[in-house]
This record gives sequence, C-alpha cells and structure tokens, in this order.
Amino acid sequence: MKKRSVAGIAISQGAVFVGKRLPGGDLGGKWEFPGGKCEAGENDVQALQREYLEEFAVDITVGEALTESAFVHNGHDYVLAAWAISLHSQNLVLSEHSEWAWVDADTLAALDLAESDRSLLPFVLQRLRDKNAGQASNA
Repeated sequence: MKKRSVAGIAISQGAVFVGKRLPGGDLGGKWEFPGGKCEAGENDVQALQREYLEEFAVDITVGEALTESAFVHNGHDYVLAAWAISLHSQNLVLSEHSEWAWVDADTLAALDLAESDRSLLPFVLQRLRDKNAGQASNA
C-alpha cells in the first residue's frame, strides 16, 4: 500500500514559497514545497495544517487539490498530493528549515529540490506561468 504525503503550494505575486531543509538526513540542504507525511487518521488538509504549524509556526488556508505524483523513498512507495495554500503570516519560526524564500520560475527551476518535489516541478512552473500571464493581462 502506498503511503501518502502532502505538499503546500503557495503562489503570490509571481513567486512560489519554498523552504530549505536543515542539514542532515537524506533531505538535508534540499529545497522543498513544505509539507510531509499524513499521519494515521489525518486527511490531506489536516496534515498540511499540522505540518506548517510544526515547521513554521504559521496557520495556513488550504485551497484546491492541484495534482499528485508518485515517488519512492527508502524503499516505500508514496503518493505526493499537492494543494494550493495561503500563509496567514510571513512571521515564520523555522524548526525544520534553515531558510525560506519566495522564488520565481527561473530560480525555482535552478534549485536543488528534493526528488519527490522535483516530480511536481513541471506542474508548479506551468501554474506560475499561468498566474503571471493572468496578472499581465489584468495590468
């Protein structure tokens, strides 16, 4: 049975929110779309809200389900579900990350992303381009 992980995709003003994992472990120093594994009895929304509280001490609003991808980590099959989110604050407390940033499409494509998050990259880049095109046509 596949395990389930979630990733929050926050896009604002042509940029997407990413965090850089603390050194150590197999994801140490990698950039990611923050989120994590769903715990027993949790749905995707609950898992995202818990993860953002644990990792950044921030409340989020979870919007629409965006896409899913599959990946293998430590011999286990996972499904990674990406959800649109918005952060309630920019006053973040880092507990699992060394830094965070809002990055544009070119910067995102060049980041050393965790492999699981790299599987979401084409979708997120297209979403950034679509949002930017929408903003340009509204200007």
